[in-house]
Amino acid sequence: MYELHLDAGDLAETRFAASPLMEAVLSLRVWRLPGYYVLQRPWLESAAADLGDLDISLLLALVGPRRLVPDFLTPRPDQLAPDFGAELDRARATDPAKVAADIRTAHTGGTVPALLEPLLARPAVLRDRLARLLEAYWELTLARHWPRIRGVLEADLRYRALRLAEGGVAHLFADLHPSIAFRRGTVSMDLSFAHPDSRNPGSGRGLCLVPALFVNTPGPPNSPDHPPMITYPVRGAATVWRTGPPPPPGTLAALIGSPKATILTTLAEPATTTELARLLEVTPGAVSHHLKVLHDARLVTRARAGRGVLYARTDLADRLMP
Repeated sequence: MYELHLDAGDLAETRFAASPLMEAVLSLRVWRLPGYYVLQRPWLESAAADLGDLDISLLLALVGPRRLVPDFLTPRPDQLAPDFGAELDRARATDPAKVAADIRTAHTGGTVPALLEPLLARPAVLRDRLARLLEAYWELTLARHWPRIRGVLEADLRYRALRLAEGGVAHLFADLHPSIAFRRGTVSMDLSFAHPDSRNPGSGRGLCLVPALFVNTPGPPNSPDHPPMITYPVRGAATVWRTGPPPPPGTLAALIGSPKATILTTLAEPATTTELARLLEVTPGAVSHHLKVLHDARLVTRARAGRGVLYARTDLADRLMP
């Protein structure tokens, strides 16, 4: 059991962020354990073709026996939606001693791969080599998918912000993940692997919650010295690789028409007009027209989230679904 103890300052500064660098680093685990990361298999199949001649064996060697990755490559985001290049620059600035220590910590419970071990004698050189490889890896396998991935992450962030606004921190954690519990300032996680450190005080540094596509189980950083952060599986992960809209239920389509039924089916997770238009491969104007009718019929709700409007099915609409 991992426990994160938060004081009043941590709770007051609870925030969210999405991290492209974190997604890139965490995606390395999919190559090592494709059977475990089933939802990410469509990406893996396309990424294997996209890699070409790029050798990523050094990157894959970073993944430890408990699916841990080095902390210096997954820094806590310093803003809501950082740029990949800016995050990679932060990793490049890591103290060489920390690079070596983080790699060894990630392999707790096992041994550092022979490919990595001799390179740890020159951690600054290894750090820069890993950064160059990650940059090439990102461009080949993830950059073109990032707009879709970011859309799903942002939808989750809006949903979590609403949960926090409606019921406070306890309400936020109530459905974050089945393995996470919150009680009296302590976040407990029943992890499926033995973590190197079972307690991590917040120390007034604030808590950062980071939804991630390439995560099946929530996880904290490896080191208790790392600022408090939790990565957790993003809602709607399966929709990232969806190539078309789900088929509308027959009876519902006959009742309200196929376009509106399709929109309701797609709204299994809250989404904006732009996100729905992308998923359904139609114009935002067409989606807006149908959403207005559905809203007037009390089948969807809408709430402003930043610059967009987030739509969600109502209880009445849920009862109409098969």
